[in-house]
Parts: sequence; C-alpha cells; structure tokens
Amino acid sequence: MKPASFVIFLLGGVLFGFGLANSRMIQPEVVLSFLRFQDFGLLLVLGGAVIVTLISYQLVPRMLKHPLLNTNAFETKRVPLNRNTIIGAAIFGIGWGLCGVCPGPTVGALGCG
Repeated sequence: MKPASFVIFLLGGVLFGFGLANSRMIQPEVVLSFLRFQDFGLLLVLGGAVIVTLISYQLVPRMLKHPLLNTNAFETKRVPLNRNTIIGAAIFGIGWGLCGVCPGPTVGALGCG
C-alpha cells in the first residue's frame, strides 16, 4: 500500500470513529434504548449510513473507471443467501442486542476510553 493511501484510509477511519462517538453509538445504553424502541436517534445515523453506502456502491463505480486509492478494479460479486449467512446474522444480532455494543463502534470506543 502506498503511504498516501495509508494516510487517506487512516483519516477515513478517524472520521468514522469520530462520527460514531459523536452520534453516541459507542454507548451501550443508547444502543439498547434504540433496540427497545425507546429512542430513535440512531435511526438517523443508520439512515445516513444507508445513503452513503448507496452512493458508494451504486454511483462511484459508474463515475470512476479506475479506483483512486486501490489498484483493484471495481467489481460486483453476487453471493446467494444461504443457511450459514442467516445463522451468522442471527448470532450477530443476538450478541449485539444482549450487550448493546456493535463491533464497529466498539473499535471507535477504544479511542474514547
């Protein structure tokens, strides 16, 4: 990986972590109150994430013929929904609901102590 790419990816990760901390998604109490349908503030965070993902996966590959930061070409990979995916998603969701901490925000929470 080129040093410039590393710096850009690092800054993107820091920005992502800051966004998670600023949205209070790193606090288990907030996540658990969202999962119990008591606080819908995280719905805006999730909606924003869906919009950014939609733009990233649908529009950017059409606009750019060659990736800016990575040497690999844009490509799509179709994977069928199978039993293992459903079981894995259920285990992930149950774990997230029990402890109120998703793996992504957990890494972001390390920077907040």
